Amino acid sequence: MSADFFDVVARQRAYRAFTDAPVDDATIEKLLDAAVRAPNAENRQPWEFVVVRDAALRTAIGELMAKAWDGGGRSYSEGRLTTAMLNDVDAAMHGGVARAPVIVVVCADLDRGHENAVPASIFPAIQNLLLGATALGLGSALTTIATVFRSELQALLALPANVRPLAVVPLGHPAKQLGPSKREPASTHTHRDHYGTPWS
Repeated sequence: MSADFFDVVARQRAYRAFTDAPVDDATIEKLLDAAVRAPNAENRQPWEFVVVRDAALRTAIGELMAKAWDGGGRSYSEGRLTTAMLNDVDAAMHGGVARAPVIVVVCADLDRGHENAVPASIFPAIQNLLLGATALGLGSALTTIATVFRSELQALLALPANVRPLAVVPLGHPAKQLGPSKREPASTHTHRDHYGTPWS
Protein backbone atom coordinates (compact mmCIF):
# COMPACT_ATOMS: atom_id res chain seq x y z
CA MET A 1 0.00 0.00 0.00
CA SER A 2 1.56 3.29 -1.03
CA ALA A 3 0.56 6.67 0.29
CA ASP A 4 1.42 10.28 -0.37
CA PHE A 5 4.21 11.36 1.97
CA PHE A 6 2.40 14.36 3.40
CA ASP A 7 -0.74 12.32 3.96
CA VAL A 8 1.34 9.77 5.89
CA VAL A 9 2.90 12.55 7.99
CA ALA A 10 -0.56 13.94 8.81
CA ARG A 11 -1.84 10.47 9.81
CA GLN A 12 1.12 9.42 11.94
CA ARG A 13 -0.07 9.03 15.54
CA ALA A 14 1.11 7.34 18.73
CA TYR A 15 -0.77 4.04 19.02
CA ARG A 16 -0.72 2.36 22.41
CA ALA A 17 -3.34 -0.38 21.97
CA PHE A 18 -3.10 -3.22 19.46
CA THR A 19 -4.98 -6.25 18.21
CA ASP A 20 -3.54 -9.74 18.41
CA ALA A 21 -3.05 -9.88 14.62
CA PRO A 22 0.56 -10.80 13.82
CA VAL A 23 3.02 -8.70 11.84
CA ASP A 24 5.12 -10.85 9.53
CA ASP A 25 8.89 -10.75 9.14
CA ALA A 26 8.72 -9.31 5.62
CA THR A 27 6.82 -6.28 6.93
CA ILE A 28 9.27 -5.80 9.79
CA GLU A 29 12.18 -6.02 7.35
CA LYS A 30 10.57 -3.40 5.12
CA LEU A 31 10.17 -1.05 8.08
CA LEU A 32 13.73 -1.60 9.27
CA ASP A 33 15.02 -0.96 5.75
CA ALA A 34 13.19 2.37 5.89
CA ALA A 35 14.77 3.06 9.28
CA VAL A 36 18.33 2.55 8.07
CA ARG A 37 17.78 5.02 5.20
CA ALA A 38 17.77 7.82 7.76
CA PRO A 39 20.49 10.46 7.91
CA ASN A 40 23.15 9.64 10.48
CA ALA A 41 26.27 11.24 11.89
CA GLU A 42 29.41 10.52 9.84
CA ASN A 43 27.51 7.67 8.14
CA ARG A 44 28.54 5.48 11.08
CA GLN A 45 25.07 3.88 11.17
CA PRO A 46 25.21 3.15 14.90
CA TRP A 47 21.75 1.62 15.11
CA GLU A 48 21.02 -1.87 16.37
CA PHE A 49 17.45 -3.20 16.39
CA VAL A 50 16.22 -5.98 18.67
CA VAL A 51 12.89 -7.29 17.36
CA VAL A 52 11.04 -8.80 20.31
CA ARG A 53 8.18 -11.22 19.67
CA ASP A 54 8.65 -13.50 22.68
CA ALA A 55 5.69 -12.98 25.00
CA ALA A 56 7.70 -13.30 28.21
CA LEU A 57 10.22 -10.72 27.03
CA ARG A 58 7.47 -8.33 25.93
CA THR A 59 5.87 -8.71 29.35
CA ALA A 60 9.20 -8.03 31.07
CA ILE A 61 9.73 -4.88 28.99
CA GLY A 62 6.19 -3.83 29.90
CA GLU A 63 6.98 -4.36 33.57
CA LEU A 64 9.96 -2.00 33.30
CA MET A 65 7.70 0.58 31.69
CA ALA A 66 5.13 0.22 34.47
CA LYS A 67 7.85 0.46 37.12
CA ALA A 68 9.17 3.71 35.62
CA TRP A 69 5.66 5.11 35.16
CA ASP A 70 4.52 4.27 38.69
CA GLY A 71 7.86 5.37 40.12
CA GLY A 72 7.55 8.95 38.96
CA GLY A 73 6.44 9.12 35.34
CA ARG A 74 2.76 9.31 36.17
CA SER A 75 3.13 11.97 38.85
CA TYR A 76 5.26 14.04 36.48
CA SER A 77 2.58 13.77 33.78
CA GLU A 78 -0.38 14.61 36.03
CA GLY A 79 -1.44 18.15 35.32
CA ARG A 80 0.57 18.16 32.10
CA LEU A 81 -1.69 15.77 30.18
CA THR A 82 -5.42 15.84 29.70
CA THR A 83 -7.31 13.27 31.75
CA ALA A 84 -8.07 11.26 28.61
CA MET A 85 -4.43 11.20 27.52
CA LEU A 86 -3.21 10.40 31.02
CA ASN A 87 -5.59 7.43 31.17
CA ASP A 88 -4.49 6.32 27.68
CA VAL A 89 -0.82 6.44 28.63
CA ASP A 90 -1.55 4.74 31.96
CA ALA A 91 -3.19 1.84 30.12
CA ALA A 92 -0.23 1.65 27.75
CA MET A 93 2.25 1.54 30.63
CA HIS A 94 0.27 -1.22 32.34
CA GLY A 95 0.26 -3.78 29.57
CA GLY A 96 -0.91 -1.97 26.44
CA VAL A 97 2.53 -1.66 24.90
CA ALA A 98 3.53 -5.15 26.06
CA ARG A 99 0.51 -6.58 24.21
CA ALA A 100 1.79 -5.31 20.86
CA PRO A 101 2.75 -8.37 18.80
CA VAL A 102 6.16 -6.84 18.08
CA ILE A 103 8.35 -4.54 20.12
CA VAL A 104 11.42 -3.07 18.46
CA VAL A 105 14.05 -1.95 20.93
CA VAL A 106 16.20 0.58 19.13
CA CYS A 107 19.76 0.77 20.38
CA ALA A 108 22.98 2.62 19.63
CA ASP A 109 26.36 0.94 19.32
CA LEU A 110 28.68 3.40 21.04
CA ASP A 111 31.64 1.83 19.24
CA ARG A 112 30.13 3.24 16.02
CA GLY A 113 29.19 6.67 17.30
CA HIS A 114 29.97 9.11 20.09
CA GLU A 115 27.49 8.99 22.96
CA ASN A 116 26.55 12.65 22.45
CA ALA A 117 26.07 12.22 18.69
CA VAL A 118 24.13 8.95 18.43
CA PRO A 119 20.69 10.50 19.08
CA ALA A 120 21.13 12.46 15.83
CA SER A 121 21.30 9.09 14.08
CA ILE A 122 18.91 6.97 16.13
CA PHE A 123 15.89 9.26 16.31
CA PRO A 124 15.73 9.99 12.55
CA ALA A 125 15.81 6.21 12.04
CA ILE A 126 12.94 5.80 14.49
CA GLN A 127 10.96 8.51 12.69
CA ASN A 128 11.38 6.62 9.42
CA LEU A 129 10.19 3.47 11.20
CA LEU A 130 7.11 5.25 12.56
CA LEU A 131 6.23 6.80 9.19
CA GLY A 132 6.73 3.46 7.46
CA ALA A 133 4.38 1.78 9.92
CA THR A 134 1.75 4.45 9.25
CA ALA A 135 2.13 4.03 5.48
CA LEU A 136 1.48 0.29 5.86
CA GLY A 137 -1.57 0.78 8.09
CA LEU A 138 0.18 -0.29 11.29
CA GLY A 139 0.19 1.44 14.65
CA SER A 140 3.39 2.38 16.42
CA ALA A 141 4.71 4.70 19.11
CA LEU A 142 8.02 6.12 20.25
CA THR A 143 8.57 5.41 23.95
CA THR A 144 11.68 5.93 26.03
CA ILE A 145 10.45 5.36 29.59
CA ALA A 146 11.82 1.81 29.80
CA THR A 147 15.32 3.20 29.32
CA VAL A 148 15.10 4.65 32.84
CA PHE A 149 16.06 1.09 33.78
CA ARG A 150 18.71 0.77 31.10
CA SER A 151 20.81 -1.89 32.82
CA GLU A 152 17.76 -4.11 33.36
CA LEU A 153 16.72 -3.67 29.73
CA GLN A 154 20.25 -4.46 28.58
CA ALA A 155 20.26 -7.61 30.69
CA LEU A 156 16.85 -8.73 29.39
CA LEU A 157 18.04 -8.48 25.79
CA ALA A 158 21.62 -9.67 26.40
CA LEU A 159 22.99 -6.38 25.06
CA PRO A 160 26.74 -5.89 25.37
CA ALA A 161 28.00 -2.89 27.33
CA ASN A 162 28.66 -0.84 24.19
CA VAL A 163 25.08 -1.25 22.91
CA ARG A 164 22.74 1.18 24.63
CA PRO A 165 18.92 0.96 24.36
CA LEU A 166 17.44 4.36 23.50
CA ALA A 167 13.81 3.63 22.66
CA VAL A 168 11.09 1.00 22.68
CA VAL A 169 8.76 1.01 19.66
CA PRO A 170 5.64 -1.18 19.80
CA LEU A 171 4.29 -2.26 16.41
CA GLY A 172 1.00 -3.86 15.51
CA HIS A 173 -2.44 -3.47 14.04
CA PRO A 174 -4.25 -0.67 15.87
CA ALA A 175 -7.05 -1.66 18.24
CA LYS A 176 -8.85 1.45 16.98
CA GLN A 177 -8.12 4.01 14.31
CA LEU A 178 -7.16 7.51 15.35
CA GLY A 179 -7.83 10.63 13.35
CA PRO A 180 -5.16 13.01 12.10
CA SER A 181 -2.86 14.59 14.65
CA LYS A 182 -3.94 17.89 16.21
CA ARG A 183 -1.22 20.50 15.97
CA GLU A 184 -0.98 24.25 16.20
CA PRO A 185 -0.13 25.78 12.81
CA ALA A 186 3.61 25.86 12.16
CA SER A 187 3.34 29.60 11.54
CA THR A 188 2.54 30.19 15.23
CA HIS A 189 6.03 28.91 16.12
CA THR A 190 7.97 30.24 13.12
CA HIS A 191 9.98 33.45 13.09
CA ARG A 192 11.42 35.42 10.20
CA ASP A 193 15.13 36.18 10.58
CA HIS A 194 14.88 36.92 14.32
CA TYR A 195 12.90 35.41 17.16
CA GLY A 196 9.70 37.39 17.67
CA THR A 197 9.38 38.55 14.07
CA PRO A 198 6.26 36.74 12.84
CA TRP A 199 6.59 34.48 9.85
CA SER A 200 3.33 35.80 8.47
